[in-house]
Amino acid sequence: MSDYKAIKGRTIQTFSGDHPNAASGDVWYNSTLGQIRSAKKPAGAWASGGNLNSARDKTASAGTQTAGMIFGGENPKTAVEQYDGSSWTEIADLGTGRYMLSGTGTQTAALAIAGLADGGSYSNTHESWNGTSWTEVADLNAVRANVGAIGVTTAALFAGGDSPGGVVDSVESWNGASWTEVADLNVARASGGGIGIQTSAITVGGNNPGNAEALEMAEEWDGTSWTEIANVNHERKQILGTSGLSSNGMFFGGHKPGVGVFNNTEVWDGSSWTEVANLATARNDGGGSPAGTTSLALAAGGNSGSDSNATEEWTHAVATSSWDTT
Repeated sequence: MSDYKAIKGRTIQTFSGDHPNAASGDVWYNSTLGQIRSAKKPAGAWASGGNLNSARDKTASAGTQTAGMIFGGENPKTAVEQYDGSSWTEIADLGTGRYMLSGTGTQTAALAIAGLADGGSYSNTHESWNGTSWTEVADLNAVRANVGAIGVTTAALFAGGDSPGGVVDSVESWNGASWTEVADLNVARASGGGIGIQTSAITVGGNNPGNAEALEMAEEWDGTSWTEIANVNHERKQILGTSGLSSNGMFFGGHKPGVGVFNNTEVWDGSSWTEVANLATARNDGGGSPAGTTSLALAAGGNSGSDSNATEEWTHAVATSSWDTT
């Protein structure tokens, strides 16, 4: 029989009720019920949320399921919307309209990075959101679009992307004041997804110069270097959105030429990717919940053959089970 303390690093705790912050795998003793209880995760599911005010694709996103944010895109390039868990509200526009841009952060502190400006010109423009207005801050070292962005307004990572010279492997790190080039990806890629924080991240999917269709490869960043990890189940690019951390993250949607638009959702547990419940609407190039989790995530906008205003909410709540000790 497995030793709980050896696995979890602590003995079973006692509570007068259920564990107040139970996570999957936790075990505790409920003294009121006289039972040992455990937490598990049942199958998650996507459910419809409130529609965006403007159908759009090639957007960027920030925030969580109940405090989300979508900005930029082809229709229109400057528009910004916030989600409160049920409906979207238009707020202050970006200073510079862009599509195929990248975003990260929260609803009150977000970054809008690079992308394509009017006429399709590559941009290195970087704007910061403080909950009220957008301010242009230090530009990237290189112009790019379709990049995987990770982190918060004071500590972010920007990996790969398209450039005027093609798909690149370069990575830049943001410290709240300036961008610094750090270790390159092992494989150049664009149109992938970013999961995690500045010092512990994953970049997944996308396409590279030697594989114009899509990549199944994922790479993990430890704050110093990139390491190839287990491949995803479905190779794809133009990822719709991501949520979570490098130890427990997810991505959903996307596209592969010759195959079409994906509704597949995959979850990473730190060692492997598992396919879980599909989106109701297959889409690519939209927004997710970069500051969210694998328990609560958001998918909004994108392209399903035409621009979409659909919003879906992912829920994967912890449930409990028990057995008597008598």
